[in-house]
Amino acid sequence: MTQDVTVAQTLDLSGLLCPLPIYKASIALKKSAAGEVVEFICTDPGSLEDFPAFARQTGHELVVAEDRGETQRFLLRRADTA
Repeated sequence: MTQDVTVAQTLDLSGLLCPLPIYKASIALKKSAAGEVVEFICTDPGSLEDFPAFARQTGHELVVAEDRGETQRFLLRRADTA
């Protein structure tokens, strides 16, 4: 399912609980350039619902959402107008 995507930055958000993963994701995406893809690694199971909702609300593209059991992996492409 993972497309050929160049990841500009990876953030390990392991151990953080809601709302911190989304808060830190928001900051990272604001610092990235439009179109860049940022990878997020989480351990909060709530992230599986939080990251898709965050992408819908902000206009960022959710490229990948993977549940790896103990961890979750998300790739978000920054929107042009974020």
